[in-house]
Amino acid sequence: MTDATTNPLSGLWQPTQLQRLHYGSGTVSKHLLDCLPSSSSKAFIITGNSLATKTPLVQSVEDLLGSKHAGTFSKIGEHAPVAQLDEATKLVEDDPSIDTVISIGGGSPIDSAKAISYRLHENNAKWLHHIAIPTTLSASECTFMAGYTESSGVKTGVRAKELVPHVVLYDASFALHTPSRLWTSTGLRALDHALELLYHPTASEMPARWQALQAASALFKHLPEYQKDPKNEDVITKLQLAAFASLGFLGYNVKGGLGLSHALGYALGSPYKIPHGITSCLTLGHVVKLKAATDPDAAVQVARLLPFLGEAGSGDAKRDAEAVGERVLQLVRVLGLDADLRNYEVGRDQIPVITKRATGVESGEVYDAVEGLVKGLFV
Repeated sequence: MTDATTNPLSGLWQPTQLQRLHYGSGTVSKHLLDCLPSSSSKAFIITGNSLATKTPLVQSVEDLLGSKHAGTFSKIGEHAPVAQLDEATKLVEDDPSIDTVISIGGGSPIDSAKAISYRLHENNAKWLHHIAIPTTLSASECTFMAGYTESSGVKTGVRAKELVPHVVLYDASFALHTPSRLWTSTGLRALDHALELLYHPTASEMPARWQALQAASALFKHLPEYQKDPKNEDVITKLQLAAFASLGFLGYNVKGGLGLSHALGYALGSPYKIPHGITSCLTLGHVVKLKAATDPDAAVQVARLLPFLGEAGSGDAKRDAEAVGERVLQLVRVLGLDADLRNYEVGRDQIPVITKRATGVESGEVYDAVEGLVKGLFV
């Protein structure tokens, strides 16, 4: 088999195990029970404390499940700390009747549900049926990776093709309960996915890059619309579908991590308690401009986006890709999101630490380029 490359006329796309994608307001109440793997299924809910205690969402899912509800774990924190993951895994493992896990929330509950399934398989060769109900645009529901935070504070993770959720339910009525700043910042995370998938060397042209272009275009258009009217469920649904398009066609063929902006996000996120949506706000525009200047293949791919943003291309890939990077920085400003690392408890003495975490090296041309980028985040 031939892996996909930056050459659009040669490649491979391997679909994931996703079975169903339902979208639209009221999707959960209409379809949740039909998405269980059998009539005798028992489902365990993984979510966060805020959703469980400050919204009616978790209770509504418990009520829908009725006798099929096997329990709820609502202690999952930001970046999925391993101690909470250990506790939730034991609860699921102790009840052999559970065959389904339902994640409600953003990336941390979804990743935690994946990691629990991975651990159960390691212990007893059992994979859980996973139904994801996302309430952010982080798109963790689209991947076969699960990230969590070690006791040291460093993000780590597992990956397996069986970790892609079997069912995704995008319900705009659930997203109405998401704070608007969290929603828009995770929208930047989705844009991060789309752009890094666009220039990923093993992404397939069809459908991954084609969908990434559409996703990025939709995010640029609809995020400002959402900011003006955060209760518009049609706009919310359009953004949910854009988030899916940003990463849902990743495919099993993609090798390695997504790219530098994601690597920097992991280096900044859990060690300094910065939400991953915000890390994308900080890094993405600068990374795109760096790629434009230093990676001709990446510049060609990024430049393809400019006409989707309503601008005519100049024919100079480097210039057009830099313009896309500038448009990302402008979008962050329009949405009123963070663009300054000084707003967080990160000292300049951490620049070499962050650079090494993101690059895996301590010196050289790549290190110097990324170090310069990290310095520029302290604006």
